Amino acid sequence: MSSRPRALGPLVALFTAGYLAPYLLPTVVGRLSGGLGLTPAQAGLVGSVLLLASASAGFALAARVERFGPRRAARTGLLAMGVGYGSAALTASVPLVVGGAVIGGLGSGTALAVAAAGIAAQPDPHRASTLGLLSVSATAGALYLTLPHFGGGHALPFASIALTAALVWPLTGGLAGPAGARTPLRAGARGGPRSPLPHRRSGAVLAAAILLWSLAQNALWGVSGRIGVTQAGLGEVTVGAVFAVALGAGLAGVLGAGVLGSRLGRAVPVGAGTAFIALCVLVSSGAESLAAFATGEILWNVFYPVVLSYLLGLAASLDPRGRWAVLVGSASSLGVACGPVTGSVLSEQAGYPGMGVILCVLLLLVAVPMTAVALHTSGRPLVPGSVRRRGGAPAAVVAGTTTAATGLVPQMGAPEQQVAPVRVPTRRRAAAQRSFHLARPGDRG
Repeated sequence: MSSRPRALGPLVALFTAGYLAPYLLPTVVGRLSGGLGLTPAQAGLVGSVLLLASASAGFALAARVERFGPRRAARTGLLAMGVGYGSAALTASVPLVVGGAVIGGLGSGTALAVAAAGIAAQPDPHRASTLGLLSVSATAGALYLTLPHFGGGHALPFASIALTAALVWPLTGGLAGPAGARTPLRAGARGGPRSPLPHRRSGAVLAAAILLWSLAQNALWGVSGRIGVTQAGLGEVTVGAVFAVALGAGLAGVLGAGVLGSRLGRAVPVGAGTAFIALCVLVSSGAESLAAFATGEILWNVFYPVVLSYLLGLAASLDPRGRWAVLVGSASSLGVACGPVTGSVLSEQAGYPGMGVILCVLLLLVAVPMTAVALHTSGRPLVPGSVRRRGGAPAAVVAGTTTAATGLVPQMGAPEQQVAPVRVPTRRRAAAQRSFHLARPGDRG
């Protein structure tokens, strides 16, 4: 058996552990508000602090994962997750909970940075990133179904994330150490540690746009639980079931993105998908019944991972070493971090429907530069070494594939093209050779 499948498992597991906290954000914020007596704005601020710590770790490690070694960095992150989230689950003191959330957030960002860099360097990042999104969506969906049956309080969500980190720890043995190379890198991904960051303008625009894109959506995601309970009049078990179904529908979205691949390019999924998400935000924020709430949440979660896959895939194709993948992913985490407090403040000032209108307009505005970057970078290989003799598209962290012509970039799994032999007529060649001879004195042209 080749080493590639063995190296893929740890990356998928790290991706799941690192992304689990953002996926569980609604129940974390809701239980902080109900269990610790915090106001909605205060609970949202704690969630934002947690995710801000995660984003900070990603920015700090964007170009340093190789230097520290993936295995060492991953284990450090998982240890911080276990200690931070575990301590937050074991105490009812608000300062200690916040401190544990910060430590755990740093660990989540570290694990996610290692996973993003490793997936961007895989020969088939499409498959790896799809498995990562499927894994975290399934894990979060299962937790949304089970946690309401074990009572309230803030301890269970934090303990679940800490337990996930502990379960992932043994798998880090499959990652490379500081001087190892157990996780294979694709051709062209082995640039020097001080090689310049390519495509800075496109990467910077994409990072700024995805920050606002994530902020708008997670402003709603952070208060979705309260919308379901207070505005739609649903119970916590029903809201948890809706979230589980929505995340399950998100699995279908991930699979659909994988099947769609590069058929429509990147610009159409990014632009049209973001516009549809904006409409879903309007429906969810104004929901006053189970039907409206479930419709908005489920359709939203179907298209969210689809658009996210193309955005992060675009970021990965900008740099074979995965630095733009980590930076854009961290910018997304920063937007996620600002989402809960933004949603809490907007909902208190303008109400849930008013908040939805503001977020809808923001999403429509931010879709323009993201679509422009997708159009600007489509149709050509973006990174050195992306054209290889064997099949395999350039890196895409999540579900995106290149839109370059197949003559430039072979498709995933495509066999090596055969070279057709060209016959040279031997008689004509011999005749041509007899027409030439060495010049001698007395010869005339």
